[in-house]
Amino acid sequence: MSRGAGYDRHITIFSPEGRLFQVEYAFKAVRSCGVTSIGVRGKDSVVFVTQKKVADKLIDPSSVTRVFKITKYIGMLVTGLMPDARSVVQQVRQQAAEFRFKYGYEIPVDYLARVMADKAQVYTQHAYMRPLGVVSMLIGIDEERGPQLFKVDPAGYFVGYKATSVGLKETEATTFLEKKIKADPAMPYDKAVQTAISALQGVLSEEFKASEIEVGVVRSEGDKAFRVLSNEEVEGFLTAISERD
Repeated sequence: MSRGAGYDRHITIFSPEGRLFQVEYAFKAVRSCGVTSIGVRGKDSVVFVTQKKVADKLIDPSSVTRVFKITKYIGMLVTGLMPDARSVVQQVRQQAAEFRFKYGYEIPVDYLARVMADKAQVYTQHAYMRPLGVVSMLIGIDEERGPQLFKVDPAGYFVGYKATSVGLKETEATTFLEKKIKADPAMPYDKAVQTAISALQGVLSEEFKASEIEVGVVRSEGDKAFRVLSNEEVEGFLTAISERD
């Protein structure tokens, strides 16, 4: 049977091969944004890094970001369509705030990923909705499990990772990370950041300036708060990588 039967026009209709084309198109929309993102979990920290692309020279670069603080302790990196991403960020922040108000403590990062995945899965069931063209990474420090890295996709699937990638060069980045994690599965903070940045540079075959990437980190030391590294800190890691190579 051909795809002309309408399988690629309706969210809720499976093709004879068992595929939902509209969901697959959502994944394609994420890749078509032209951005690659990397996440790496170390023994005492978790980090993600992404490209910072400014579409127009007249745009203020400080107003462009794909990295968001959800709570003091949880950070999120969104890859895909930015209008959809803003909607996701707003929903996730609301969920985290309601959890804090209801239970009196901060929402665990794995529970937040589960709630996001549940909502995304519902978007694949109803004809009046469409899957959001966004893949999200969530990072945080769990009191019992330590550093946590989760990825949530438009199909409503979520799972924890030691390292992961999203976007244009996802396959190449995953291959790169598999080798790095196999060689050193328990990286300290500095090495985890350098691995994430070098993975991005390696798969894109590009040397970045500090202003061209965004790096978000959470460390087990101190107050375990999420923060985005400054350009000076990123420049220090870029220098360390170039000297190492």
